[in-house]
Amino acid sequence: MRLRPFIFPVLLLALNLPAAAALFAQQDPAPPAPAQETSSQNASAIKRLAIEVTGGDANKPVENASVYLKTLEQHTILKDKKSEINVKTNHNGIAHVPEPPTGRVLIQVVAEGWKTYGRWYDIADLKDTLKIHLERPPKWY
Repeated sequence: MRLRPFIFPVLLLALNLPAAAALFAQQDPAPPAPAQETSSQNASAIKRLAIEVTGGDANKPVENASVYLKTLEQHTILKDKKSEINVKTNHNGIAHVPEPPTGRVLIQVVAEGWKTYGRWYDIADLKDTLKIHLERPPKWY
C-alpha cells in the first residue's frame, strides 16, 4: 500500500509519452542540404580585385611583379591588427587578389628593374581594375 502515492505520477507519465512522441514526429525535418553550385556561379561569388601593373613609356605589362596589400585595423588603443596579402602578376601584368580587404589599403609593387611603388588606396568597389604604372629607376653614374 505504500506504492499508491507513486501510481499517479507514473500513470501521468505513461499517458503523456505517446503525445510527446507524436509532437516530435510532426516537426519539420531538417532542411535539405543546398544544391552544389556550378563553377561559374562559384567564380562570380568570390570577391576579387584586379590590379594591372604596367611600366615604362610603352606601358608594357610588368610580369612577375610582387604586389603587396597591407591594412591596419585599429581594434583597441593598445593593439592594432595588421594583415598582409602578397600576390604576383601574370604574363599580362595583372594580379588577382582573392577576398581583398576593403577600406584604406596600402598597395606596394616591387619588380626587378623597376622603381618600387607604394600608395594608399580607398577600396570600395571590387569591380574596377586598379591600374598602376611603374617607372624605371634613375641611373647612377
